[in-house]
Amino acid sequence: MSDELRQTSGDDLATGAPIDAESVDSASAAELIPAERGDVASSQHSNRESLPVVLLSPPATAGDSDSSQLTAHRLRNHALLSYWVLPLIFLTVALLGGLRVSADDHAFIFWPPPLITLVLAVLLMLLFIRGDLIELRSWLAAHHPPLWNVSHIWLLLTLFFASAQAFNSVLPERGLLHWLFSFFFLWTLWNNQFSSFDARRLLRSLVVLFGTAFILKHMLLASLYSPDGGWLKRLAGALAQGVSLGTLDAPMFAPATGYISFFTLGLYIAGLMLMSSRSEQ
Repeated sequence: MSDELRQTSGDDLATGAPIDAESVDSASAAELIPAERGDVASSQHSNRESLPVVLLSPPATAGDSDSSQLTAHRLRNHALLSYWVLPLIFLTVALLGGLRVSADDHAFIFWPPPLITLVLAVLLMLLFIRGDLIELRSWLAAHHPPLWNVSHIWLLLTLFFASAQAFNSVLPERGLLHWLFSFFFLWTLWNNQFSSFDARRLLRSLVVLFGTAFILKHMLLASLYSPDGGWLKRLAGALAQGVSLGTLDAPMFAPATGYISFFTLGLYIAGLMLMSSRSEQ
């Protein structure tokens, strides 16, 4: 375009023809405007690329800040539940499960858990793993921080001893009934090892299992052997002792023992429900 302008202007000067200023200006403008537009576009693109990512990203809205706060609160509650609440609950169950109140002087007696309760606790822990109430792969692993692994090991230990003491709370202390109740628990837990269930179904089964044992021990048997009962209860107790040749003999405790056992079992079930909600989250 510039060569043509030079040739045209040279011809015009040679011929003496006047130069049209408007045509020259329009041609120059037509040549310069696309170049200026291209330079401006390239400079804008380079300036946009040089901006930091924070400036180019959209501004945070109120909904994003609320969701981040909810996530932070959920993580704090999860840590509080895992590190403090659940171990404290299961430690309390482990301490109260063997507590008895004497019928004579109302003194506190700690009844140690028999060996069968430890076997039952092992079977129950296996059911917790099969029902996804305990997730060993996510709880204990080499790539987790040490505090994470230690806290979950502590939780597993407190859960194990709380389970043993929960069985100790509803088992008769000695005699034939002790072994009948133990066989009932052992048979139920062993059959459940080969059935399919989830955490909620396992919790419902445990509520029925412990509830049945609690009613039989602290309501039926306690009223049957109570010295404060009527003559009909004493007669039924004497007949039961005579038929069983004394094998149904069991130590007598104060009625407060039943209340302690009820509170212990309720606290144990509440801890398992919190564990179930924790695993679902």
